Amino acid sequence: MVRVKRGNVAKKRHKKVLKLAKGFRGTHSRLFRIANQQVMKSLTYSYMGRKQNKRKFRQLWITRINSAARINKTKYSNFMNDLKLSKVFLNRKMLAQLSMVDPTAFTKLVTTIRK
Repeated sequence: MVRVKRGNVAKKRHKKVLKLAKGFRGTHSRLFRIANQQVMKSLTYSYMGRKQNKRKFRQLWITRINSAARINKTKYSNFMNDLKLSKVFLNRKMLAQLSMVDPTAFTKLVTTIRK
């Protein structure tokens, strides 16, 4: 039976984990076992964060559209319903951008949708 030397494989794995742990405080960036635990935890947090990011941005866009709609004397829900009925297909991100950058265009949009 041929002897298998695993030093190379383990070293590569350790280096990969320690590279991911760069910037962590104390032994969390130096000792493999602790760094490995911390890296696994940080990866789960980053996964959850990517999901939460989408929620937070949608919430922000809705808030901005609602405030712009209320300036034009309508509610968010009525505004979105009128958009669908008039077959204007603009997503919330674009509507929020429009309300921030060009309020006059948003006002024109609201008036055209009401008719």
